[in-house]
Amino acid sequence: MRIDSLFAHDEPLFSFEFFPPRDDEGADRLFATIAALRHLAPAFVSVTHGAGGSQRDDRTVRLVERINLETGLVPMAHLTCRDSTVEDLLAEIRRYREVGIENVLALRGDPPNGEGRFVACEGGLRYGSELVRLVSTNTDLCVGAACSPEKHVESASLDDDVHAARQKVDAGASFLITQLFFDNSRYFSFVDRARAAGIGVPIVPGIMPITNVDQVYRFTAKIGASIPAALRAALETRADDAAAVIQLGVAWATLQCSELLRAGAPGIHFITLNRSPATRAILTALRIARPWEAA
Repeated sequence: MRIDSLFAHDEPLFSFEFFPPRDDEGADRLFATIAALRHLAPAFVSVTHGAGGSQRDDRTVRLVERINLETGLVPMAHLTCRDSTVEDLLAEIRRYREVGIENVLALRGDPPNGEGRFVACEGGLRYGSELVRLVSTNTDLCVGAACSPEKHVESASLDDDVHAARQKVDAGASFLITQLFFDNSRYFSFVDRARAAGIGVPIVPGIMPITNVDQVYRFTAKIGASIPAALRAALETRADDAAAVIQLGVAWATLQCSELLRAGAPGIHFITLNRSPATRAILTALRIARPWEAA
């Protein structure tokens, strides 16, 4: 099933993001997580590729194929330019089609850890928009893309981020998923600027429930996301209490998602980090409260 066809429904779309485990034990844990989340009926689930600058391998292909065969969920594979020539990318696209995958999220990819800027490999692509165009002109796959509600660490301005998103949509992206953020005003401002620039596709907020203080500091520093002062202060007072951090993360994300959905966001893409309890608690609360009906 193509994800772009799902946005025509009246209900918001809830989706989950996973990353490929490194070994069989990790895969077993992940599928336990998927089993715990499956009853929440996500619209789709995505699987990352090359996170943190790791070398390209076939774990994403194998994982989305297994999800497709064993769970009945709609999978979306992340596809990145990192470490790949155009021929490599075309071969990977063919593999997705061969195993029945209909959806990809086309991303430039992160620079290797420790490097400040992305450098394309010889014969590769430099921008996410180029990858979107490659997929959309060579296949019938449904293509999504990423966008930055706050200034990307490599962008000169917020307007550059809107321009980059417009290029991806013009190249064939049928929806956008944002980088994670904790300040809803940044999302609302980005959507306003995107609409003014002629971007009409759904813009789905990417939300990561906080479960670890050091981890969220690393993630936000890497992508240039801000942490509101009130949230940062609350995290600092709970830094030595892991359970309290998780409780705060669930509470903040629930309030954040409620406001987003009430304001008309087309759904929520949960960055699960391959864990289920926080996401399960948040989405259960949202499904009970149904804030989008007050939009």
